Amino acid sequence: MINITLPDGSVKSFDTGVTPMDVAKSISEGLARNVISASFNGTKVETVTPLSEDGALVLFTWRDDEGKQAFWHSSAHVMAQAIEELYPGVNLTIGPAIENGFYYDVDFGDHSISEKDFKTLETKMLEIARGKHNFNMHPVPKAEALDFYKDNPFKTELIENLEDGTITFCDHSTFTDLCRGGHIPNTGLIKAVKILSVAGAYWRGDENKPQLTRVYGISFPKQKELTAYLELLEEAKKRDHRKLGKELELFTFSQKVGQGLPLWLPKGAALRERLENFLKAAQKKAGYEMVVTPHIGQKELYITSGHYAKYGEDSFQPIHTPKEDEAFLLKPMNCPHHCEIYKSSQWSYKDLPKRFAEFGTVYRYEQSGELHGLTRVRGFTQDDAHLFCTPEQLDKEFKDVIDLVLYVFGSLGFDNFTAQVSVRDPENPDKYIGDVANWEKAEQAIINAANDKGLDYVIETGEAAFYGPKLDFMVKDALGRRWQLGTIQVDYNLPERFDLTYKGSDNELHRPVMIHRAPFGSMERFVALLLEHTGGNFPIWLMPTQAKILSLSEKYEKYSEKVLNLLENHEIRALGDHRNETIGKKIREAEMQKYPYMLIIGEQEAHENKVTVRKHGGEDLGMMGIEDFAQIIKDDITKTLKSF
Repeated sequence: MINITLPDGSVKSFDTGVTPMDVAKSISEGLARNVISASFNGTKVETVTPLSEDGALVLFTWRDDEGKQAFWHSSAHVMAQAIEELYPGVNLTIGPAIENGFYYDVDFGDHSISEKDFKTLETKMLEIARGKHNFNMHPVPKAEALDFYKDNPFKTELIENLEDGTITFCDHSTFTDLCRGGHIPNTGLIKAVKILSVAGAYWRGDENKPQLTRVYGISFPKQKELTAYLELLEEAKKRDHRKLGKELELFTFSQKVGQGLPLWLPKGAALRERLENFLKAAQKKAGYEMVVTPHIGQKELYITSGHYAKYGEDSFQPIHTPKEDEAFLLKPMNCPHHCEIYKSSQWSYKDLPKRFAEFGTVYRYEQSGELHGLTRVRGFTQDDAHLFCTPEQLDKEFKDVIDLVLYVFGSLGFDNFTAQVSVRDPENPDKYIGDVANWEKAEQAIINAANDKGLDYVIETGEAAFYGPKLDFMVKDALGRRWQLGTIQVDYNLPERFDLTYKGSDNELHRPVMIHRAPFGSMERFVALLLEHTGGNFPIWLMPTQAKILSLSEKYEKYSEKVLNLLENHEIRALGDHRNETIGKKIREAEMQKYPYMLIIGEQEAHENKVTVRKHGGEDLGMMGIEDFAQIIKDDITKTLKSF
């Protein structure tokens, strides 16, 4: 007999060899019908895997992320089989599940695939799925695995890097694939599929290796779920920040300036400035001091910090000066500069904490294929701050930063979020710098603060920065997509590497603890996500233009200018449109530009010193005086802009 511990803490005894599906059936037939994958002692297993020892079992359904991953991983197998049947002689490589769906990288050889072929591939996948083929895992000796894939150089390369005794194949129907496991019970659970796109992809992400074709797809256990997802995709296209950014005249890109280097247009620059001023005001209340650092630094600076060893090869290459052996780097991080600012003075424990903040632009070389609008760029501005405190001050300072992040989220409409405590992977110590004892103290400090603040959080092993653990905030946008926004990190290592000190009450020198924090993260990425979350309908306090004055004809221009001046007195940002165009055309254009309010002016309005107010989206608020309209704006701002 073995003892199986379930997620609710209950323990059940079963005969040795019981499977996860057997356990599910012992709980209820309804659960068994819905279980599609499982994990045992933290490792993915098949629902038919015999269990031979005591352990913790978790059963997953479609509602669980792990269940979806197994569903999509299994669907990738089905797609691979369909591709092999439709395109004989192709070489398959890898096909993982991703956040939404799956892909398979394929060397199509003399074949090609395009959008016109998607329907045929979908039909073939569903034909295979209807066969209700079981997924069967089995171990394979290395020599046998190499022989099986002797004509596929990609699979051969993968197998050569595996140890004999750890290699497994997965069979279903007439198809076999190299696989580690984690599948749904059978292909019949796949009821709806959609091939989404194809793209080029280098083998193992190396541009010096062969280029493959990456086929993206998604699948669901019900057709109605696929329909809902495709509707969501259409809405996402409308909200694409690249499309909205162009329509709202916020930013642009230039091939001559360079890929991944955004140019902010006047309206976009005003939006950025408003975001910066919003955070600066909160930071001032919280005791931060603004600093400014250069866009470059000597190579030795980043060697000291450890950034060069970790990122040097993947970053912009050193800038060599006429002086022999002198080299500079484009700044990849602000923290080494802030360490040097701290080190420029000798501090006492009475002076701490010191909180240095900067909107500092940094540069990192991203592969051209990975660049994407504002969300993945080569030059971006971080709302960076670094706090230097005593170990006794760490808990309060960390919690105060959490409060600041929550204030930012609340004022910008990001109300649906969870937190992630990212800790080191003890199995890969080479990924990190610093003393293990300091890592343990830093990780525990973050967990304690998250608990005290009542955050809904998970712990993710291996997601820490190389110099310290962190608390990341995972935000769900209006379309239900998850984004990482805002991060706070505890760092005992950089103070050690830069020999930072303060004089304690015992008159001895001590190391400060360093907190890294960035509520926005990257201004570029934050604006992109805010655009897609709001669809361009920003909170009223953030809108570059809060009202557009629309004259029925040019003869009301004088009164329109008077209204504009009155609005400026109330600190309301407005523009006038006095063109000789129809009012219908002016309204349509104002709607396209997402102006929150349209103030329509004609003969009656001019005569009575009033305006007719139309809200974005078509709601008519009627005729009113400027004072009444100004109060509407103030009330809107009060509702959206939280106090700090």
